[in-house]
Amino acid sequence: MNTEERLLALEQKIDAMSVVVKKLYRVFLITVIISVVAFVLPLIGLLFAIPSFLSTYASILGQ
Repeated sequence: MNTEERLLALEQKIDAMSVVVKKLYRVFLITVIISVVAFVLPLIGLLFAIPSFLSTYASILGQ
């Protein structure tokens, strides 16, 4: 193989790797977004649920 053929083969491999890296980046980004949503939404729910539970518990105790 001469140098030009080797360069063309390397360019094809680099292009293929670029496509793979872009796909992996997208998958990683989606995973991070889903993880953050799955963690933050329950925390927001707890901000509303805890005062309700505390008021119910206080009313059961008669205070």
